Amino acid sequence: MNKNIILIGMMGCGKTTVSEELSKELPQYTYIDIDSEIEKSTQKKISEIFLKHGEPFFRMLESEKIRKFCKENGRIISAGGGAFENEQNREIMLKNGIVIYLKATADEIYNRIKSETHRPLLKRNFSLEKIDTIMKNREKNYLKANYSIDTTGKTPNNIAKEILGILNG
Repeated sequence: MNKNIILIGMMGCGKTTVSEELSKELPQYTYIDIDSEIEKSTQKKISEIFLKHGEPFFRMLESEKIRKFCKENGRIISAGGGAFENEQNREIMLKNGIVIYLKATADEIYNRIKSETHRPLLKRNFSLEKIDTIMKNREKNYLKANYSIDTTGKTPNNIAKEILGILNG
């Protein structure tokens, strides 16, 4: 069981928090947050990269990190909300790991992230409708993951246990 565990899904669905919980349960795995790795290598916040260089530049950096960190096994990888939209990223992740789509309702996501200021795609026109639109646009690709877990109303610890059940099943 040392194949990569890759969590995907919308912003606010719990990827980072659940990855941190999983890494406590699986200490033999290395936890990698793709957005954090981009921030470390560029020494810029994601929102700053979007603002100064645009989304295409950010997506290029994201793809580089996905290629780099999916090469080896034994990683818990939290991918950005839009990473699975890119066909090459999808292929790399599906080939090199067990991809788990963490989903939640638009209402749940809105309530989780409404007070956050670091979400570049929500800087303008932040609303429940915008989240719902992004979700609907991405759903067809998210559903290509190996597994899907609804995180609505669940604690990160319970979601991590659900993932462990999938991995051990």
